[in-house]
Amino acid sequence: MASQAEIPPKQVLETQRLQFDFISDLAEGETISTQSCACVVYSGTDASPSNVISGSATASGTVVTQLITGGTLGVIYTITCSITTSLGQTLKQSGQLAIVPANAGVPA
Repeated sequence: MASQAEIPPKQVLETQRLQFDFISDLAEGETISTQSCACVVYSGTDASPSNVISGSATASGTVVTQLITGGTLGVIYTITCSITTSLGQTLKQSGQLAIVPANAGVPA
């Protein structure tokens, strides 16, 4: 079962770095061996949700970083980060990403 990650909404034209911190899931001395992120539609319609993922995920210490871009206005995506560790664990964190209009929440 995947742990829940909090992902803030992203403006439709924005590119962001998402971070998934696995510190609570790793034993002392355990490290991240491999990492990847995937995107699927949670609600709404987008024929190519994988296009939200830009490039490969990177790991530094206990944190995995993934660049995300684009997306379809009004669609909510589930982003899942999967890792394998130096002790053979396979761990996942996932959360929902909402795509909002450009300048949403920014006062005029």
